[in-house]
Amino acid sequence: MEDMPKTSARLLALLSLLQARRDWPGAALAERLEVSQRTVRRDVDRLRELGYPIAAVKGPDGGYRLEPGAELPPLLFDDEQAVALAIALQIATTSGAGIDEAAVRALNTVRQVMPARLRTRIDALQVTAVPSSIPQVDSNVLIALGAAVRAREILRFDYASGDPRRVEPHHLVTWARRWYLVAWDLDRDDWRTFRADRITPRIPTGPRFTPREVPGGDVAAFVLNRFKGTDSTGTWPCHGEVVLDLPAAVVSRFARDGVVEELGPNRCRLILGSWSWPGLAATITRFDADIEVIGPPELKEAFARLADRCAKAATNAPD
Repeated sequence: MEDMPKTSARLLALLSLLQARRDWPGAALAERLEVSQRTVRRDVDRLRELGYPIAAVKGPDGGYRLEPGAELPPLLFDDEQAVALAIALQIATTSGAGIDEAAVRALNTVRQVMPARLRTRIDALQVTAVPSSIPQVDSNVLIALGAAVRAREILRFDYASGDPRRVEPHHLVTWARRWYLVAWDLDRDDWRTFRADRITPRIPTGPRFTPREVPGGDVAAFVLNRFKGTDSTGTWPCHGEVVLDLPAAVVSRFARDGVVEELGPNRCRLILGSWSWPGLAATITRFDADIEVIGPPELKEAFARLADRCAKAATNAPD
């Protein structure tokens, strides 16, 4: 019995090594654990009895491999992994993936098997998820979309607009707490982003396809540029330059990706982009300061139209 703690610690160390890489020669495991290869074989048998599917690897040196199993055996996490998992489960309710109840049950399960020192750390970090009006996505829909992306199979689905779609699904992404499918629309011959909560997949999927490259090669940049209204390089279609009667330090905090240059203690130059000239003028007007438009003429015209609309709104406003 005196050897029990030492054996348990060695089993955990062995399991951790097997999870770290695909194949382990028996001699290498014995060296890392500072035991004989015979002891390694016995420890592998003990792990198999606990439900871990460890396969023997043939070869001149022999070895072992931890494979996926039909059932979920006990998992091994270090302290940082356990804390990260607990935090991720707490904020899962804000993911939009429709897994709120399952995440709560999983957190309770993980917490029960945590050592007291980790339970104390987790209990000290209680996260309150603020309810959101953003529609939740059925987790079964996400799984179906992800499977089509992985299998590279043409996906047919009904969209909320009422149109049936045929697409080559490329990436499942999340942005601003919404889930989107990035796909090549076969009927429109162009790239599209579809909200996952508006998709009803049709079964079965279609034939396999050869993936195309997303414009720019970076799916994250592609999605951000689509929502910003920029092109594939991230360039705004409209750029303007103004001088504001505000300190550069103040303007730079709200200028997003704009360029701010200090011209004096309370004066600065701002170069900013937007998806349209009226949108750019409205963005600059948010700064509570006098504005001098440097250019181009399209920006001056947008300010004039905006001023006219504001004047009409003020005239029609109730007393």
